[in-house]
Amino acid sequence: MKNLKLALLALLFFIAGQSQAQVAVNVNIGTPPAWGPAGYSNVDYYYLPDVEAYYDIRAAQFIYFSNGKWNRNKYLAGPYRNYDLYNGYKVVLHDYHGKSPYTYFKTHKVKYYKGYKGKPQKNIGTRKTIYVEKVNKKSHKENNGKSKHSKNK
Repeated sequence: MKNLKLALLALLFFIAGQSQAQVAVNVNIGTPPAWGPAGYSNVDYYYLPDVEAYYDIRAAQFIYFSNGKWNRNKYLAGPYRNYDLYNGYKVVLHDYHGKSPYTYFKTHKVKYYKGYKGKPQKNIGTRKTIYVEKVNKKSHKENNGKSKHSKNK
């Protein structure tokens, strides 16, 4: 009976050890943006030829040259703030995993010139569309700027 209890206890520890060994932790550090090209994994950077900038996937930051130095920012530099990331071409830098992709900027600038289009790309996600309601100026003037809900006294 004692041997049976010991065997069951050993089996219990064995099963508990096996179940813990199969627990996995999945943390999404550096999720690619919706405008990023689909079908790539283990990539840290995109090069954006039209704006001569990089995008750091892990840090979710653009890297661009301005005022004599390379800058990291959540947004593109002022002149490129309205750049269409969904339609612009993204060069996927498979072979670079350091912290300064701009080390190879001269090569990237020549090889992937402004307007460069490589293989057709599909984006990971779709563009978020924001709908804005138009105000009918004529009816607004007829109401003398008063709300439909306001009461005349």
